[in-house]
Amino acid sequence: MNIIQWMRFLLKVRNFTVEPVPRSAIQSFVEKWHYSHSTNGVQHTQCFALFDGMTMIGAMIYALPSMKATAAKYNPINPLRCWELRRLCCIDDTPTNTESYFIGQTLRWLRQNTDIEVIVSYADLEQGHEGVIYKASNFIYLGNNGGGRVLMVDGKKFHARSMNQVQKPYGRELKRRWNNKEGHSFWDSEEKDMYYQDVKAKNIYVYYLNKKINKKLMK
Repeated sequence: MNIIQWMRFLLKVRNFTVEPVPRSAIQSFVEKWHYSHSTNGVQHTQCFALFDGMTMIGAMIYALPSMKATAAKYNPINPLRCWELRRLCCIDDTPTNTESYFIGQTLRWLRQNTDIEVIVSYADLEQGHEGVIYKASNFIYLGNNGGGRVLMVDGKKFHARSMNQVQKPYGRELKRRWNNKEGHSFWDSEEKDMYYQDVKAKNIYVYYLNKKINKKLMK
């Protein structure tokens, strides 16, 4: 983006504000505007809303990574200081670069108000997302996760290992439904209300709020 394009963009977003909000304030917005239409399994740690004047036009959820190994991989020294950008969505027809502007504002807030050091996020190739907004936000591309499987429940996606999360209410509920399934034959049948589904790989992006962490990992 050249200087003229940047000035035009700033004029378009002059009424935009980014605010930390409780999950309840953005729950219905995310379920409407995010492509998954769901927040299943997302144990939030910090949520944000993007406003144009008084109107909400975007929402974002940061959370602990769904798998502990992810945090340990990208921040082995302080894994609890690794968060994942789990949900990001905006209404249609927002100006180009709105998402990267939104991300940038939240990263600034996290740097100033938390001790979080690393942010991980994924671009879903199955949805045609390659990670343009992450590149524009100066995330580092680290390849892809090779694809895998998800657990589909009543048309909604859960992590393949969600039933192992028995310490969490949603994990216990999924386990209960699994145990009640006659013959456990639903795993590979799309005619059932619970089944596994193969998914394409996701591109992995990482942002280091603490630049010293990146330098240590690069050694």
